[in-house]
Amino acid sequence: MDRNTILGLLLIFVLFIGYSWWSAPSKEELAAKQRTKDSLELAQQKTATTFQENEAEKITQDSLKRNEDSLKTTPEVLQNELGSFANAAKGEDKDYIIENDLVKLTVSAKGGRIAQVELKKFKTFDSLPLLLFTKDSSEFNLSFKAIDNSKDKNINTGQLFFQAFDSKGKPIGKNHLKVTGNDSLIITMRLFAGDSATYTNKYIEFVYTLYGNNYMMGFKMNTVGMQDIIASNANYIDLNWNAELRSQEKSHKNEHIITSVYYKPLKDDVDYLSETKDDEASLKFPLKWVSFKQQFFSATLIAQDQFNNADIKSLTNLNKKPLTDSPKSGSYLKSMHSLIGIPYQSNTNNSIAMQFYFGPNKYNILKKYNLDLERQIPLGWSFFLLQWINRYAVIPVFDFLSHFNWNYGIIILVLTILLKIVLFPIAYKSYMSSAKMKVLKPEIDEIGAKFPKKEQAMDKQRATMSLYKKAGVNPMAGCIPMLLQFPILIAMFRFFPASIELRQQSFLWATDLSSYDSIYSWTTQIPLLSTFYGNHISLFALLMAISNLIYTKMNQDMMGSTNSMPGMKTMMYIMPIMFLGFLNSYSSALNYYYFLSTMLTFGQMYAIKMFVNEDKIHARIQENKKKPMIKSKFQQRLEDMSKQRGYNAKSKK
Repeated sequence: MDRNTILGLLLIFVLFIGYSWWSAPSKEELAAKQRTKDSLELAQQKTATTFQENEAEKITQDSLKRNEDSLKTTPEVLQNELGSFANAAKGEDKDYIIENDLVKLTVSAKGGRIAQVELKKFKTFDSLPLLLFTKDSSEFNLSFKAIDNSKDKNINTGQLFFQAFDSKGKPIGKNHLKVTGNDSLIITMRLFAGDSATYTNKYIEFVYTLYGNNYMMGFKMNTVGMQDIIASNANYIDLNWNAELRSQEKSHKNEHIITSVYYKPLKDDVDYLSETKDDEASLKFPLKWVSFKQQFFSATLIAQDQFNNADIKSLTNLNKKPLTDSPKSGSYLKSMHSLIGIPYQSNTNNSIAMQFYFGPNKYNILKKYNLDLERQIPLGWSFFLLQWINRYAVIPVFDFLSHFNWNYGIIILVLTILLKIVLFPIAYKSYMSSAKMKVLKPEIDEIGAKFPKKEQAMDKQRATMSLYKKAGVNPMAGCIPMLLQFPILIAMFRFFPASIELRQQSFLWATDLSSYDSIYSWTTQIPLLSTFYGNHISLFALLMAISNLIYTKMNQDMMGSTNSMPGMKTMMYIMPIMFLGFLNSYSSALNYYYFLSTMLTFGQMYAIKMFVNEDKIHARIQENKKKPMIKSKFQQRLEDMSKQRGYNAKSKK
């Protein structure tokens, strides 16, 4: 491997590290987050209903017990605490199952909420039903001030019982409803207010519309006759939506570090809380949607118009379950919290249209809704070139190949071959540059022997550059083609781990191409090794590292070493080992692609070598030396400036 290729690889490595640093939050962004956090704490001190107070009402074992105890309170106490909603404090906690071709939802009479979501087309990594959240690990309610006998009463609909009605306003008799194809079904959950224990003309209702073959469902919040019950100075109602997300994937750690709360400002790009640490934000601007996003699935609440504001939080409760790399499915992952401001007009009936999305993070599915939901998939959105490569090249080709119903290992092989064909001109140019440098190596060695001393370094460099000019060789020509391939390298690094198509797809010994392939694992924590490498051996990652070591050795033998930088050769052998530790826990599809890419690159270079005559290259270089050098205006200007500086220096002496 020649010096140019080595420099190119090092530049790629530096750019890779630089990209990670560049995409990290700046000091200004961190300071802005701190200011946001401070403003949130200040707002919490001035308001009666705070984000922490709502969090204290989370559905935990203690809160469930308090809810059960509340059923035993006397009518007088209920009337005093709940006013017009006292009669709704007692009832039967019935569950209504509604399902279509894709999802199965549990709607609870208590709170009138969607209490559980099951995605029917997917399973957990250990083949159990895939539940986004469950009844005892989620919360969805409205909180507002109600006026009764000139006293304010804080109402939380999650503690009250709703009545179920069909689309015609009749009570629902069945508790399991299905819809399929192009049909739809509507279930309405009403919370009545008033003296009567049955139905009145004053109520809050949640209207759920489920379509036959769609992950998106309609949701509408209506208030009827609430003008003299909800406080007249209220211009929004707080909607509390919280969930403890469940682990679904083989690698719990990888799943954990890409799970967070995402949100879409009404007039800005999609943003999100930190995925790698606990984070929170107070969003004092209109929003289009708020989403609890996992590695391959998301639960999203979408406004037809807008939400006024939101307080959001993502945290890991270490007291719930320890983080292990291979937990049982359904174990605790992260806690998602949101307090959303819903627009409200106190002088009339209100109807606020919204939508729920419960489904996979698949690009083509999310893209069709035209809501920027697809920006939850990490395709390199922070750098335009990466997202363009993935959106307009990789994904379309990958989807096209998927229509042949081949094994995804074969699809990745074909995709890699197609990419190598497209990149062949770049590979050819890189090889020719290396071949020219190899031919010039004896003359470069002569220059090195002519200027052996350190103080002659500038003379050596000038002589070397003069040789390059005469021979018509650009020493950077080998680096530039490799830099052009860098965006594709990073685009693939983003694409494969984020592709739900690869989830639970097997190939050879890999049982799940979206996760690591383990041929051997252990539980004992080995110092340094467990931290740097992990507690398993990924064979595709190992093959990737070995193939790079072999490629490095054989390429140096084929091209001849022109390296004059001490330690560079050793560094080239260390780099694959470093990547092995980094990629051992990554998607096996990614390591498989890198392995294929390395092997195909070697084959490409070997084929080019067979058809390239180095003697002809040497003859062409000698012909170039005989031609007069044509200096560009820029080069001439630099030489004139250099001569002028030399003249001035002599004058001063």
